[in-house]
Amino acid sequence: MRYDFQTIEKKWQAYWDKHQTFRTENSDGKPKYYVLDMFPYPSGSGLHVGHLEGYTATDIIARFKRSQGHNVLHPMGWDAFGLPAEQFAIKTGTHPKVITEKNVTSFKETLQRMGFSYDWSREINTTDPEYYTWTQWIFLQMLDRGLAYTTEVDVNWCEELKTVLANEEVDEKIADGYTVVRKPLRQWILKITAYAEQLLEDLDDVDWPENVKQMQRNWIGRSEGVEIDFELPCHNTTIRVYTTRPDTLFGATYVVISPEHPMAEKLATAQQLVEVKAYIEQAKLKTELERTGLQKEKTGVFTGSYAVNPANGQALPVWISDFVLTSYGTGAIMSVPAHDGRDWEFAKKFGLPIIEVIKSPHDVQEAVFEEKGSVCVNSSNDEISLDGLTFENAFDVMADWLEKKVKGKRTVNYKLRDWIFSRQRYWGEPIPVKHYEDGALRPETDLPLTLPDVQAYQPTTTGESPLANISEWLHGTDEHGTFRRETNTMPQWAGSCWYYLRFIDPRNTKALVDRKKEQYWMNVDLYVGGAEHAVLHLLYARFWHKVLYDLGVVSTKEPFQKLFNQGMILGEDNEKMSKSRGNVIPADHVLSAYGADAIRLYEMFLGPLEQVKPWNTHGIEGVSRFLARVWRLVFPEPESPVSITDTPLSQNLVRTMHKTIKKVTGDTGQLKFNTAIAEMMVFVNELHKAECRSREAVEKLLLLLSPYAPHICEELWEAIGHTSSITSAAWPAFDPALAADDEVTIAVQVNGKLRGTVTAPAKSSKEVLLEKAQNDKTVQKFLQGMTVVKEIVVPDRLINFVVKPK
Repeated sequence: MRYDFQTIEKKWQAYWDKHQTFRTENSDGKPKYYVLDMFPYPSGSGLHVGHLEGYTATDIIARFKRSQGHNVLHPMGWDAFGLPAEQFAIKTGTHPKVITEKNVTSFKETLQRMGFSYDWSREINTTDPEYYTWTQWIFLQMLDRGLAYTTEVDVNWCEELKTVLANEEVDEKIADGYTVVRKPLRQWILKITAYAEQLLEDLDDVDWPENVKQMQRNWIGRSEGVEIDFELPCHNTTIRVYTTRPDTLFGATYVVISPEHPMAEKLATAQQLVEVKAYIEQAKLKTELERTGLQKEKTGVFTGSYAVNPANGQALPVWISDFVLTSYGTGAIMSVPAHDGRDWEFAKKFGLPIIEVIKSPHDVQEAVFEEKGSVCVNSSNDEISLDGLTFENAFDVMADWLEKKVKGKRTVNYKLRDWIFSRQRYWGEPIPVKHYEDGALRPETDLPLTLPDVQAYQPTTTGESPLANISEWLHGTDEHGTFRRETNTMPQWAGSCWYYLRFIDPRNTKALVDRKKEQYWMNVDLYVGGAEHAVLHLLYARFWHKVLYDLGVVSTKEPFQKLFNQGMILGEDNEKMSKSRGNVIPADHVLSAYGADAIRLYEMFLGPLEQVKPWNTHGIEGVSRFLARVWRLVFPEPESPVSITDTPLSQNLVRTMHKTIKKVTGDTGQLKFNTAIAEMMVFVNELHKAECRSREAVEKLLLLLSPYAPHICEELWEAIGHTSSITSAAWPAFDPALAADDEVTIAVQVNGKLRGTVTAPAKSSKEVLLEKAQNDKTVQKFLQGMTVVKEIVVPDRLINFVVKPK
């Protein structure tokens, strides 16, 4: 029989579909395992080979865990609302729903051709009213708890897309060539800041890459500081600043407020008013990135007013500068140019005083000194003295004094800002709120509030979404009076904030998720996706989950227990795949040429899953040859029948087989797929070398290989006489004694530093190991002229000589 991958793969995909092989029961007495891909957006460009990497990884784990006796939930669905479909609709006149359905069909066909073991009976789509009725329900729970509110705020307005962008989206859009400006609009806001502390604390409880945790910590930006009131004598009021360095208060030489600060114009004197107003208008045209970049030239304008430093009574000029943001702290800062680089540059540019208050090894007029480790100087008045104190002590002394004088108070601050939740577009979840003529705001009582089926999606000239143009949907009357519906829609992130819960119970019309099913399946055991979502989807989903936890809807504080970020697969030119570069490798093209099993194996064999790797078509040809060698273990010649024997394996092959099982089991469980594949390749070579077609060896190989290359393994499993799918067979076990290495490599240290390695028979005695280490020429160099004080031996792992000079 010839290895015809196209026929074989179609055959087994049809079999799995007919028999619902991967349909998941909500509880069957087995331990559960929930493995999930990050929700894909079904774009019109289809899937390329880079997209398949993460999906292949999760499918290997899903199949592996099933064979180990777990009840596996491995679902798939579509995050299908969003701007791309709407923009395409505006250009072509094709309804976004039609575009979305076409794209979903294309994506699904590709994923099915890859043989991924999804439970398609649980498929969901964020644009389905049966789904987004619960997205709207969650929003209304937030509204009821005061976590959703409206206000007019300066937003990131994209001129080309005619919509608001979240702060987290601005950098990406600017990099793509879009224009983003600041513009005041009435917006719906979600109070994510109410959960800032929990979002920080609970990061310690999840198994996530440390870099992702750190990105979230930095984005949330918790800091402990002091709010200080500076008197404004000419205005009979005070201005409050926030600082994390109250120990440097004696060195404050000016105050800076943001252009949006409510007192910005009020503080301007008659002589400065025109200049102040002009500066404020200019600041509105800049994004936060443009305003706060470390390399940007410092700009500002003097208001003409002065504030009094509460520590020494000095009059400090009040400036306005766009590097200060109203959204962080109080929108006002005290500037200590001797010990802050940004303040130093500003002071140098505008000729402002620089006073040393932290002992510096150089002249602070020439260069800034920012270290906390030094002691305070020039920092005393009649009531307190910080001179000679280090940061920690000086912080407390100054904070205590300010609180005693009622001129300040300790506080915790966050860089995290509330989430702007409004989007000015048609293709999104309608916000289920009515605005009445008397000013009242009431929720929709009959969910879902569905989108009107219309053909015009042009943005309005008022900044509202296209829904504002659909009068028959927009206006209505009920028992409370005449109302106007909310015209903003939700951002694309809304539907993806909670989708992992709906997979658990996708057809429930009575509740978001059944309580018992949620308790059985949560948390998600393994979540695989890109690190680019660290402060977008991953942060938003954690926030929504914590709200649902407080509502009693979910039983866990965190949604995703283990997170794994796969690396990117680059094009053959070593660049990120993109249509603009012309280096995209469509998945369907490679599927037709090489088949799903070859793609699956190749992408996992390229290198460690977490690393960035270039695609190389010649590499997949090598993997195809490996699959052909596996095929020939059962069918030695193209037209030959099954050739399999029950001849016992040689002792060497028995040991090789058990070592292979051990290695593949351990590496697969740790997502080290490339080394697991390499081990199976070695085993196949050994079987061919020995001309061995033992049933025992071939069966064990197929069981190990089936999560990686399921189609060929199903076919060969059937060919050697099995009547049920290989997916129902148990994962092979290994004998630890037979899997043990004959020789081990042992690290040799001198005073705890690695100085060499030696190879020895496994389980060698301490005396044998020490002799080998002492005779190693590299190690001997580090023992010369030394007295060995102590010898530490960890069998099969480590030797450490503790030495001192003779």
